[in-house]
Amino acid sequence: MPLLHQVLLDLISSSKNLPESFTIADFGCSSRPHPLLTVTEITSFIYKRCHELGRSLPEFWVYLNEFPGYDFNTVFKSLPDYHAKLKEENGPDFRPLLYISAVPGPYHERLFPSKSLHFVHSSSTLNWLSQVPPELTDKENPLINKGKIFISKTSPPAVIKAYQTQFQSDFASFLESRSKEVVPGGRMVLTFRGRTTPDPSSDETCLLWDYLGQAFQYLIEKGLIEEEKLDTYNIPYYEPYTEEIKAQIEKQGSFMLDHLVFNSIPTAQMIGNATRADHETTIRSHFGSEIVDRLFQRFSEVIAANTKEVELVGFAVSVTRK
Repeated sequence: MPLLHQVLLDLISSSKNLPESFTIADFGCSSRPHPLLTVTEITSFIYKRCHELGRSLPEFWVYLNEFPGYDFNTVFKSLPDYHAKLKEENGPDFRPLLYISAVPGPYHERLFPSKSLHFVHSSSTLNWLSQVPPELTDKENPLINKGKIFISKTSPPAVIKAYQTQFQSDFASFLESRSKEVVPGGRMVLTFRGRTTPDPSSDETCLLWDYLGQAFQYLIEKGLIEEEKLDTYNIPYYEPYTEEIKAQIEKQGSFMLDHLVFNSIPTAQMIGNATRADHETTIRSHFGSEIVDRLFQRFSEVIAANTKEVELVGFAVSVTRK
């Protein structure tokens, strides 16, 4: 059983009735193929279990979160089709009271009233840092990660430390904010791309980015971008060690860690497509639109040509508000 279903089942089984109004926050909703994918999974699962147990169905208040600037209009335009699909999948009697709202804002900060959330979900969203580590953008004396766009085996130790520190600060802020917003007994399911080794420069984390870096080097050789431009591009992203997550949860102190499980990772081709979807916006902003297609075409070629296969790690944690 997927961890999400396991947590929802436990939540339903641990109480005689769910709250009359059940609030769900989905942080970074655009990271899925469709922003309503997780909401569908959660509400359909709760509906089926409540129906099987003869329990009344709660009202669902769903909050979709993304950074300011994300266009929620497409989501709202799709709602009629979304409701029709829910009825098709769950039967004509499926008539849950479902209210969906958009909440733009940085998920490292407070976004909701105190003790207002029953369930929080985040899928790989917390890998994104709130900013490029400031040590790498200092105008007077910046750290230079020469020829690299991310942590690498050749990165100076100070660069690696800067990324670690920024992630730990961001995740601590996320936990502190959610500790104010989640009701006692409320749950969170958080998924990450990460690693099983303490070394931040291991292949689990860095190989994919090294391959993308090779694609950038190809563009430099072809005269399509300048080397100095690459040296100032740093991805605001970090893939944590499982023990880092455990340590931050324990240090913050408001949540109890229930489960940590590893997830399946997609094929190399899917990885390449997902990498473009995740990072194309920042690449366009820094380098311009004209190099993007050429870059990712070369990136796919680099992945296919290398015998050292990208092996990525994904894991999910579930926690309960004390």
